[in-house]
Amino acid sequence: MRKNYPSAFKSKVVLRAFKEDLTMAELSSKFEIHRSLIQRWKNEAMQGFPQLFSEKLSDKVKKDGELISELYKQIGQLKVENDWLKKKLEIINE
Repeated sequence: MRKNYPSAFKSKVVLRAFKEDLTMAELSSKFEIHRSLIQRWKNEAMQGFPQLFSEKLSDKVKKDGELISELYKQIGQLKVENDWLKKKLEIINE
């Protein structure tokens, strides 16, 4: 059965691997994970670094922020309409 690790744990392990103050065997023993997994996470981090500072990523974050604000606006509107309908239903049932 595969074990899933949270991203906070992965980043903690990768940061320690980048420091290179411990060997892979020591890191593996300390965090109780296999050396190849540490190496894979480290490689994934190295591949992701260039994208971290790209303009495309900041554009995506901006678009996501706009989408989130639009969705919150729609949720608010639907909540107001729902409350209004509940009040009208109470008046009809009286």
